[in-house]
Amino acid sequence: MSFMQPSPVKYACSCGILNPINKLFFCRHCPKLRCGFCVCHEIESHFCSNCLENIPSSEARHKKNCCANCFDCPCCQHTLSARATTVPVVRKVEESKDGESGENAATPSPKPSAMPTTKKMYYLSCLSCRWTTRDVGIPDQGVATGTWPDNECLYQVRFNTLMEYYQSVVLQEKQEKQEFMRRKAPKQHKFPSLTDRTGLTVSLIRRQIGWTEKSIPKLKPINITPAEATADVEPLPEDIFTQPINLRNITTIAQRHSQPADQPTTVSSLYPQRRSLWIKRSLRCRQCEHNLIKPEYHPTSIKYRIQLFASYHVPEVVMVRCEQPLQPGESNAILLKFTNPTMYDMTISILDAPPKDAQINANAFQQACRIKEEAVSSSPLLKASGVNLARQNSTREVKREILELTNATIVALESEFVLNQRDDSKEFDEDVQAPIEEPKFIVWRKGNKVLLRLQFSPASELQPGDNVTLGFYMQYTYVNTVSNTPDKKEPTTHALFSRIFIHAGDIVN
Repeated sequence: MSFMQPSPVKYACSCGILNPINKLFFCRHCPKLRCGFCVCHEIESHFCSNCLENIPSSEARHKKNCCANCFDCPCCQHTLSARATTVPVVRKVEESKDGESGENAATPSPKPSAMPTTKKMYYLSCLSCRWTTRDVGIPDQGVATGTWPDNECLYQVRFNTLMEYYQSVVLQEKQEKQEFMRRKAPKQHKFPSLTDRTGLTVSLIRRQIGWTEKSIPKLKPINITPAEATADVEPLPEDIFTQPINLRNITTIAQRHSQPADQPTTVSSLYPQRRSLWIKRSLRCRQCEHNLIKPEYHPTSIKYRIQLFASYHVPEVVMVRCEQPLQPGESNAILLKFTNPTMYDMTISILDAPPKDAQINANAFQQACRIKEEAVSSSPLLKASGVNLARQNSTREVKREILELTNATIVALESEFVLNQRDDSKEFDEDVQAPIEEPKFIVWRKGNKVLLRLQFSPASELQPGDNVTLGFYMQYTYVNTVSNTPDKKEPTTHALFSRIFIHAGDIVN
């Protein structure tokens, strides 16, 4: 199996989607497998991938998510580089002084009236396709980070007007909703106590209750000119069917999509585009709202402050090979390699049916590992109005059925086996391990890795060329080290299970 090929072993996450283990995450607080659809994506920071400048979110929004100093080539989308060149500049010499005599003034000066000098100028050039800003007539700049002209959109004024209109509509609907809620909610006290004990201002308390500021006037949408449809279409040029086409002067689809404002049809109309910003994002569990992935803030750092990848907590299963060619209805065996990524021993069982008491109660697990959430404010007004500022679960988890169907029957292992803990020093240990008595299905063992033989039989109705898919439940012990309460300091062991599907191959003729 090549590294670039998709993995034949896939795990089922909590939402029922199958993914390889390198694309899954593990929540230690739930505890369950999570995929990219089971987590909430949050933007941590914006930065430019070329100059590595960290840009705040407000500034990135103002600059339309583009870098102010870096540009992309409009032809090949590579980064443009500033190139220096010398330009001759004529500098005039000071005229003769006023105090000189008329005879000296009438005498011609032997020096020339002007002295030629050079000045350094800069232009943008692509080191890949040799495109330069001089090809489209953009003048050179005096500094390397000069104010390069932007190709403004013809409909930018219209877009700004529509944006202001819809913003005013949203504000008006929000104000009307707040006014309706204020009228609907009963008043708790005639003279409420607005004691500021926790730093909450009066305006924040009024907004939490649903009251609106009396000084805010009612907003009305601005008036805009409605768009009018027209049937007038510009006619085609007369020589469109007679003039030969030069494909070197016509832009490609990618070049036109890089400039969506005007979408030029000729190469001479291409302008350099500002480089789009990149982001660093963090992943949060939708059920318990704990961080699964949290990167470092600095753009040059590739480390994580929190990294709960599934490959660090769940046993990894790798398909080695099938012992015989796959035939429908005939018994066969597949070799699987199991790896323990944790610092504790694991007891693993291969089952053909889901265990009844393997999965622990998620509510009890969260109750044991939860962080104490105290009330943010003890103000009597907040207690009377029923406002709670503590964090609550925003999304309810919905279980889905796994649509992957298996077409082979496995033979469950007669006993469980133990995977040793991960020890990096044993990789370089030359001592020969003493032979120990192993179950018959284990082929070999080394360190935290075990190779075992699993018997299975493809379905008898399969035709040549059909893919054989195995499915089984892997039950393993997980040592939880999360302890957020002072009375619970020792790690606890829990029994978890994961559903695994393996594409063994195709039926041969």
